Amino acid sequence: MALTDRRGPAWLVLPTYNEAENLEAFLAAVLPKLPADARVLVVDDSSPDGTGELADRLAAEYERVRVLHRTRKEGLGPAYIAGFREALAQGAELILEMDADFSHDPAYLPRLLEAAQRADLVIGSRYVEGGGVSDWSALRRGISRGGSAYARLVLGVRVRDLTGGFKCFRREVLETIDLDAVDARGYAFQIEVTYRALQAGFKVVEVPIVFRDRQAGSSKMDGSIVLEAIWRVPQMRFGGAAPRSGRSSGLK
Repeated sequence: MALTDRRGPAWLVLPTYNEAENLEAFLAAVLPKLPADARVLVVDDSSPDGTGELADRLAAEYERVRVLHRTRKEGLGPAYIAGFREALAQGAELILEMDADFSHDPAYLPRLLEAAQRADLVIGSRYVEGGGVSDWSALRRGISRGGSAYARLVLGVRVRDLTGGFKCFRREVLETIDLDAVDARGYAFQIEVTYRALQAGFKVVEVPIVFRDRQAGSSKMDGSIVLEAIWRVPQMRFGGAAPRSGRSSGLK
């Protein structure tokens, strides 16, 4: 696929649920790292801690911030898809996603945007040379690496950080992979959208990042999210759709 320079706006989609302790500082850190015409879309799932109300106040303060309120908590996947649809409808050419709790350092945003000039999907990767994690126990490191290795083996792909949630998509990727068919709700969502992009023949690259554990608020990870990923990964490969184009698939 021939890549061309994109001059349209970039949108950063930030799903939130109970992130009132992080959101204000996070937006203050993110906005200077984005192009001047970029927008940030906060997608709040009716957080009981007041995150949605705080987001509205910050949107009134920052011209480049928008808020999408959802009526209930449905999981990471549906929140991202709602945000992607809104960004596409508003004309975004590049759509970024990242966690709103400083696990993903805003300083890496220019690196992902630069890489998007030569790729269709860019992943901020913990598991390529130069990447890593900090503030994690040995057990959590093992679970994370094991999960990515499991997904890579079952799906037969070379991407090393399949569970990573720091990404930059060209709009063509999200328009092609059929968002209506993406049904993973937890972190399996990250695996599914990357796999669908590879199936469709899009160029996927990984750039190194160091992932840091959140300093405020509580993690949304639980056992049900892990179990969903375990059973959905083989379903993606053996029960999913065939590649949608004649491009090279990027699969082994």
